[in-house]
Amino acid sequence: MGGFDFDTVIKRENTASVKWEQVKQVFGQEDVLPMWVADMDFNPPHQVAEAIRKRLDHEIFGYSFIPDSTGEAIQNWLRSRHGWEINPAWIAYCTGVVPAISTAIQAFTEPGDKVLLQSPVYHPFFHMVEKNGRVVANSPLILEDGRYEIDWEQFEARLKEGAKLYLNCNPHNPGGRVWEKDELVKMADLCAQYGCLFLSDEIHSDLVYKPYVHTPIASLGEKYRDMTITCIAPTKTFNLAGLKASAVIIPNPKLRKSFQDVQAVNGTAALNTFGIIGMEAAYRYGASWLEELLQYLAENIEVAAHFIKERLPVISDMKTEGTYLMWLDCRGFHLTEEELKERLWKKAKLGVEIGSKFGPGGEGFIRMNIACPRETLMDGLSRLEKAFS
Repeated sequence: MGGFDFDTVIKRENTASVKWEQVKQVFGQEDVLPMWVADMDFNPPHQVAEAIRKRLDHEIFGYSFIPDSTGEAIQNWLRSRHGWEINPAWIAYCTGVVPAISTAIQAFTEPGDKVLLQSPVYHPFFHMVEKNGRVVANSPLILEDGRYEIDWEQFEARLKEGAKLYLNCNPHNPGGRVWEKDELVKMADLCAQYGCLFLSDEIHSDLVYKPYVHTPIASLGEKYRDMTITCIAPTKTFNLAGLKASAVIIPNPKLRKSFQDVQAVNGTAALNTFGIIGMEAAYRYGASWLEELLQYLAENIEVAAHFIKERLPVISDMKTEGTYLMWLDCRGFHLTEEELKERLWKKAKLGVEIGSKFGPGGEGFIRMNIACPRETLMDGLSRLEKAFS
């Protein structure tokens, strides 16, 4: 590797870390190795901390506005990484992608309306739909040859039934699928045909492994641009979740106004000072760090896949095309959910997510976060082996 250190184990206790310091609440005991919530155990690019430290030295933390330079940093990032040319005026800022999804649900649907999603999928999709008094219209993904595919018949049926908003997860969490251009076009064309808006959660879009390529749906032409709400954030890419900053790109001025009107009602349009600074510094200076991170994560995935194949052949690991989350099929053990928890959490003391959390189709799977130093990964894998021994 080059100039960045991803091997050193950094102690994260006494930092109010959800991942490391809430294991007792989540898994029932203290000495569990946390490989669950999606943050990384690596330092972010040093320029982020440097920029924050510089601002910290000033010591007055009054109200902050988001300067034009932040939008320009996002514009340049999307152009250079994804070939997507945006206008910074299209950006609405939000304290995170989940609050942005909630805002979009309030802006573009009415109570009782159907919102389309495809399980198993990131669990807040369900929560945000239901907590806002809308109805989940689920079109479950199909597992074919260890890869998720779309059930087009079901997908269209949910749209025919009147879904007003589609929540797309690309790259897919938890399955690690990077949707291909023709799949995205087919989804969007069906949404357009039935008058359904397309919300694309692209928070993992920078975490994609060769030869796979992320395609922002809104980059594929005017028709798709005008019906799409795209959510991105530096928080997954650069391990900055605690800074609470995301960008919601809405090229259609009418849709953008509706979104911002709801933000005005909820008071969610402002970012904190360090969120603004961290976001800009990450997008401006983080590219070389990200290149090395991707190489390290790809090696972690390879190490884990090899270990599982050799030592735990009953588990099949879905190929991780994007994200740093491995989705492991443990159905071959024929265990109930409670038995899975007992083995993983209590016997092996391994803190992983149980698949049913991600909705129908997740039963019997586990999600494991491999964004950690190799030493931690090997510890986790030996615990995984212990769970099923």
